[in-house]
Amino acid sequence: MKTPLRTILFLALSAISLSLRSQAPMELSLDSAIEYAIRYNKTLINSRYAIDKSTQAIRQAIAAGLPQASATINYTNYLGATASIQLSESMPASTIKFTPSSDFKVSVSQLIFNGNYYIGVQLSKLAKKMTEQSYLNDELDVKEQTIQAYYLVLANERILNIIRENKANAQLILEKTTNLVNAGILEETDVKKLSVMVTTVDNQIKSTERELELGYNLLRLHLGLESQQAVKLTSDLDQIALRYIFNASVTDTFNINNNVNYQMILTRELMAKRNIQMQKSSYLPTLAAYYSYTEKIKKPLFDISPKNVLGVTMNIPILSGGQRFAQLKQAKIEYDISENSKALLSQQLTIQERQLRYNYQNLYEQYLNQKTNKEVAREVLDKMNLKYQQGVISTLELTSANTDYLNAETNFTNVLMLLLNAELTLRKTNNKL
Repeated sequence: MKTPLRTILFLALSAISLSLRSQAPMELSLDSAIEYAIRYNKTLINSRYAIDKSTQAIRQAIAAGLPQASATINYTNYLGATASIQLSESMPASTIKFTPSSDFKVSVSQLIFNGNYYIGVQLSKLAKKMTEQSYLNDELDVKEQTIQAYYLVLANERILNIIRENKANAQLILEKTTNLVNAGILEETDVKKLSVMVTTVDNQIKSTERELELGYNLLRLHLGLESQQAVKLTSDLDQIALRYIFNASVTDTFNINNNVNYQMILTRELMAKRNIQMQKSSYLPTLAAYYSYTEKIKKPLFDISPKNVLGVTMNIPILSGGQRFAQLKQAKIEYDISENSKALLSQQLTIQERQLRYNYQNLYEQYLNQKTNKEVAREVLDKMNLKYQQGVISTLELTSANTDYLNAETNFTNVLMLLLNAELTLRKTNNKL
């Protein structure tokens, strides 16, 4: 009885240990978050499955031109049926009884020439290449979404910390003001105004906390984590800004060949060209060889079939009612469409990349302006706090300065987010994520 009890206790303790371990927050830097998303994101997992599937499709296409072998076992019972044979009118008719028969047959065939087969294998390889490029495109999307979610969480945490610090200062001023009111130095309306300011800041904290949780949920989704998994981000927003904004690659020359979407349309163009070749090859004959061996297990009374048969078959297309010609014309039209789409995408990507650079430059200028505005607002608030404690300014002036400071911090963080995302989009366009 002791052994089962020990086993149960061991399993229970193991379950508790695993539960506690799963509740521990997962610490993620920006780089480790990207690596984790690449490995566990559900969309990328399906994209990798698609690559594996395309690999098997290539093997299937190649296998169609390899030797094909099959074996059959037949048993036939004619249920007592007979046949009457009379060679001439002067001779009596002979009756032949169909006896049961059984045979074992092995057949081997080999495709010798088929134009569609060789082009089909090439198309299968191009299809795999397209799937791999699609995976790279999905990977870029997942990286971008993960980084944006990471930025969003850091920005909300930054704003939340500033608001909490501001609330602590406001509560301290409220306590001092309350003491002065109790001492009869200030009026009670000053306490009420400061109480409203503290309540407003508290509401901002609650709103930011909800936005922060939403950002964490979005990040968990991109990482492929369960919704209950706690996450702790270890990268600092200011360090990220130093890494990507002040060392930004916006001065790099745009190379359209690095863009994944452009690479994909080049592959589509090549597939359209191969499809033209396939339609042309449908005019060519198909040549195949076959061999069969038949072993009679139960021979009939009358049997003239040979055991070994070797043959060659050539299928020559002659007329198709214009079907092949129409298919060839369609393939050529598809190729023209792909060429036109390539030219259009080239123009779009060039214009888009220039617009992204303009947006980045505008946001960078706004970032510098908001940074100065934030620093000035902070200095003004510090001076207003000191003056209020000295009784030089009113509560209304202090509340106004506090609101201006919070707005300046929020605007600065929002512009910083926009600037980081603009730089991120530029890197994505150049395939440098």
